[in-house]
Amino acid sequence: MAEDRAGTGSAGAALRRPGPLWWLWYALGGRLPERFSPWVLHDTTTRSWVVRHMARAFVQMMVPIGLVLLLLPGEFWIRGMAAFGGLLLGMFYSVAYMPEAAEHRVKQAGYSVGTATAVREEAARTRHAEDSVRRRAAAARRAARYRERQGH
Repeated sequence: MAEDRAGTGSAGAALRRPGPLWWLWYALGGRLPERFSPWVLHDTTTRSWVVRHMARAFVQMMVPIGLVLLLLPGEFWIRGMAAFGGLLLGMFYSVAYMPEAAEHRVKQAGYSVGTATAVREEAARTRHAEDSVRRRAAAARRAARYRERQGH
């Protein structure tokens, strides 16, 4: 993938979602084919990107958790507690390195490093501006109702 997609946003490109097997490969850290690149950018920049990241991290941890539960000797509750502790620790580290992991996925999809952060920040600025306009309009309506009740 020689071209750099730094200037392209996900809005103009068609989003092709990967199928279940491709998504599992992606969740486990694999690189998706180029046709899914706009979806990868969307996946790492949408409002639910944190939840999506946590779901991928959970899927990644199911492999070692399953091995602990199946292969370690001892009572099941001990293996279960070990697996639960590993899950908590893994999720902690996953949250700690969430932005870096998202940028790595975007880089694998052919975008330059920093693209996901820039897209999320721009979306936040847009949402903030829209919320500001909405709040001003609501305040103006409340002021008009107040003036109306006061007889002005």
